[in-house]
Amino acid sequence: MRKDKNGTQEPKAKYRVRNWAAYNAGLINRGNITMWIGDDALANMPDTEPTRGRSRLYSDALIQALLGLKTVFHLPLRALQGFAQSLRDLAFAELPVPNYTTVCRRAQALQVKLPVIHSDEPLHLVVDSTGAKVCGEGEWKVRQHGYSKRRTWRKVHLALDANTGQLRAALMTHQDVADGEVLPELLEQISADESIDTIGGDGAYDTQACYASITARGALPSIPPREGAVHWPTTTPGASRRNAALDAIAQGSRREWKQQSGYHRRSLAENAMYRLKTLTGPCLWARRTDTQATEVAVRVGVLNRMAELSRPQSVRIARDHEQRHHFVLTPDLCNNVHSSAERRQGRVSCAMHATI
Repeated sequence: MRKDKNGTQEPKAKYRVRNWAAYNAGLINRGNITMWIGDDALANMPDTEPTRGRSRLYSDALIQALLGLKTVFHLPLRALQGFAQSLRDLAFAELPVPNYTTVCRRAQALQVKLPVIHSDEPLHLVVDSTGAKVCGEGEWKVRQHGYSKRRTWRKVHLALDANTGQLRAALMTHQDVADGEVLPELLEQISADESIDTIGGDGAYDTQACYASITARGALPSIPPREGAVHWPTTTPGASRRNAALDAIAQGSRREWKQQSGYHRRSLAENAMYRLKTLTGPCLWARRTDTQATEVAVRVGVLNRMAELSRPQSVRIARDHEQRHHFVLTPDLCNNVHSSAERRQGRVSCAMHATI
């Protein structure tokens, strides 16, 4: 049971997955080697631009593919080299296999290309951050005996497209960097040709710099004003939207504003952070800062690839306590089946919505 500030209890929503066959097949394909070694990695076409020193023997695509295998199968660098050699002997005769020291050195300055599924719809970005541990004791030791050594984290900032489930931007910073300081840099990673409809985040992004960046991209902010916030001057970029949110909260409640503004779609960013740590691990293996940034980008690319293979299509189930005490599907709760525009216009006519 969830309880808001007014003490009202609300039963936790339940969901039912509708595409189990396709989703299950996608989960199986996550372990398929051919999904992680593309033609660009096998081609191994190094950059031909003139640079100082000896020409590179291995392309960036190959190094990124090997680091992706390392992330998916949780391999140390030496084991990664042996794993790649066995793949070459068994299936990929043309697969180049660099030494593990070469992979480690190239990871320091690798320009990772995020695999992204582009959509015709404008982006609905939700942003948030999480911590990735570098060194320090584990949770069990800290719980039992307290911490006794220095513990270090890096902060991972993510921007997720709520429509496609793809991570469109990622950035690693020091653990003390505020979320609001990073939003302009996240938006710079997205091409200016792509249209952004809405950018949502929590109260940490309630800053003038964030609103200025959102306004510059022509997007609508979905950010709750902080407690005790006051109106901004009308000359401030994005002040009209923020002041309108303050007025709506004052006239109604913060909870009503969140529901009407679509703020709760921000929870998809928290789900992405959970998947990132669950599938790729909560700790970083790299010790150099530049290599850590590459590792974070590779992990984000792996997560996008997994989301491309399969995504669950779930339907929210509401319990009807007043009539027959069984499950019914209602149009206003079926967020994953019909678009919000169809629901507002009353054009939803799905057999699943008939009372069971």
